[in-house]
Amino acid sequence: MAMNNETPQIHEVHALDEADAGAPSTVWTIGHSTRSWEAFFALLRVHRIEAVVDVRRFPGSRRYPWFASDVMASALAEIGLAYVWLPQLGGRRRAQPGSPNGAWRNAAFQGYADHMTSAEFQQAFARVTTLAASTRSALMCAEALWWQCHRRLISDLLVHRGHAVLHVMSEKPPQPHQLTPGAQAAGTDLIYPPQQGALFAEHDA
Repeated sequence: MAMNNETPQIHEVHALDEADAGAPSTVWTIGHSTRSWEAFFALLRVHRIEAVVDVRRFPGSRRYPWFASDVMASALAEIGLAYVWLPQLGGRRRAQPGSPNGAWRNAAFQGYADHMTSAEFQQAFARVTTLAASTRSALMCAEALWWQCHRRLISDLLVHRGHAVLHVMSEKPPQPHQLTPGAQAAGTDLIYPPQQGALFAEHDA
């Protein structure tokens, strides 16, 4: 099953309904990208986010210093929002020998899929779902496009385990996550086994 780097077919949620989008099993995602702090905060406010869960492994930015971990923690606290850094969920992982996730030709995504079965990932993942049960929480990384970020794989696992995921792209209603084609259940985990074609080429994401 081949997949190129075009935008996945998605359907927007047409309303931020309190009883639906705010359910305990809902997790949001967001990429800080090149936004100013004011623009980033405006998105959090529009989507009523209460906690930012930083899933960057190395949470710093020379170009955008306001997105450094310590700066964000302080700035979010000043406006009454929580900040949680979970480096165990960060990217930049290497594929393991005998990886069952060969559908990802992109080495970074394959390595991350392998990492998702590790104990450190599972423990941090549990922290996300526990937090989301009581707090409107958004997973944050740098990339604006979620399908080019490891947020995509985290979202796959959340959906597989019965949670809803909404991707914040702008002030418009967020995009509901749909499981990546080719993902297969392995108990409560997911694998992306080799198929005809591949999910991503080397230069994608």
